[in-house]
Amino acid sequence: MKQIPVIFFPLICTVAASAQENGRELTLKDCYRIAKQGNVVVQQAQHSLKARQYTLEANNRAYYPKVDLLAGYNYLGKPLKINLQQVKDGVVNGSAAQSANTANEVYHQVTGQDLPQPVKDKISDATKTIINAFYPDYNPELTKQSYFTAGLFLRQPIYMGGKISAAQDLAQANVKAGEFNQQLVEKELSFGISAQYLRILYLNTIMAHETVIVDAFRKNRDYATSLKDNQILPPYLLNWARVAYIQATNRYANLELDKQNALLELNKLLGQPLETPITITDTLRYNDYNLSKDTTLDLENNATYRLVENTQAQAQVAVKATRSLSMPNIFAIGNVNLYQKDLPVTVPPWLIGVEMQWNIFDGFSRVKRTRASQQLVEEAKLAAENTKSSLELRLAIARNKMTALRNTVASLDSARQQSRLTTTLITDRMQNELSSVKDVNDALLLEEEMEKTYYTAVLGYYLAMAEYWNVLGTPEEFAVYIDGTK
Repeated sequence: MKQIPVIFFPLICTVAASAQENGRELTLKDCYRIAKQGNVVVQQAQHSLKARQYTLEANNRAYYPKVDLLAGYNYLGKPLKINLQQVKDGVVNGSAAQSANTANEVYHQVTGQDLPQPVKDKISDATKTIINAFYPDYNPELTKQSYFTAGLFLRQPIYMGGKISAAQDLAQANVKAGEFNQQLVEKELSFGISAQYLRILYLNTIMAHETVIVDAFRKNRDYATSLKDNQILPPYLLNWARVAYIQATNRYANLELDKQNALLELNKLLGQPLETPITITDTLRYNDYNLSKDTTLDLENNATYRLVENTQAQAQVAVKATRSLSMPNIFAIGNVNLYQKDLPVTVPPWLIGVEMQWNIFDGFSRVKRTRASQQLVEEAKLAAENTKSSLELRLAIARNKMTALRNTVASLDSARQQSRLTTTLITDRMQNELSSVKDVNDALLLEEEMEKTYYTAVLGYYLAMAEYWNVLGTPEEFAVYIDGTK
């Protein structure tokens, strides 16, 4: 679906509300369009998809080097020192021996003979005396007790054993899941709007007929009043006519309240303020729809199945990710100390290198995780099969409901026409004093009930049709059909 900038949402809603205020009739297709722009659940799905897309972009950049600025203040409990006293004897004796050997080499080059041993000993003793005199009698510090560090640390992945690609695949699967989830939300919203729209058409139809019925009850009451005034009709029959009229007006008032509630619920589905005026004056008219017997369920066009099927791809990626945990990680590293004053001699100003991280034993937890991921793959396969059979069942049930209700509507249409004729005949007989006011009231009640029963069956037929297109994954086809029957 084409993304619409957020800045245009208020403008679109304002235009839609203005069109409604001007009395423009809302079609079912209009309701779909407004809901996709303003419904909160649809917007949540859109934001969820956008978040998944950003996560995918982040994972696609996982191979880029990571550069951190590291800074800190260090205070050593004890300064680092080199223990010169420990190596004093070795330094003194080694230097003395080296001096004696050097003198002997020089003498040998000049005379061709070695120095006498007493001379060597004197040279060695003299050297020892000099070195002992100048050798430090303390241990020098290698660093100050406190110092600052500040540097740039670089870490570049070289080989991750498939961990990054697994994360990218999982993020891609999550994006697909977000797309299917958005389609599913929009599809279910369209079905809910269709049901609510049909309810309003049904109420419009019943109210239109109820207006006629209320007027008939009023005329019957007025006729009974005239008969009572002429002392032709007993008072209790007049009271019966009055009660029947009052009940009819109450039923009409209740229908008006039901329609107000239906409009409020429709506004909620459309994502509009509850008080937004909506103009829907159409009535429910029956038009038989010729179902194609060879209609098959296109799973690739069904968001419910695609969303469940996508969990299988996610589970397979999880298997790949758990297996990659057994592989080593290799990084190129580098570090440059930007603040090199008072650094310890053990801290270099800069360094580069290669680092490997490889967990060689973890108590076999990776093996268990891999097996768990493989079980999730099998679970996802079974869920996809179950979803497919459920969708096929729902499609068959919706088709059978439409067939059954088609027969019901045909029989009820004949019955309601007979009830109308009966009411007309009884009314004529009453005017000829061959039937009573109560007979007319009973006939009107029966006609009213038959009309409600007939249009309830018509409503059920269209709801089954809406479910049929909803399962097929193309609810917009239902809107085209309903709007085309007007």
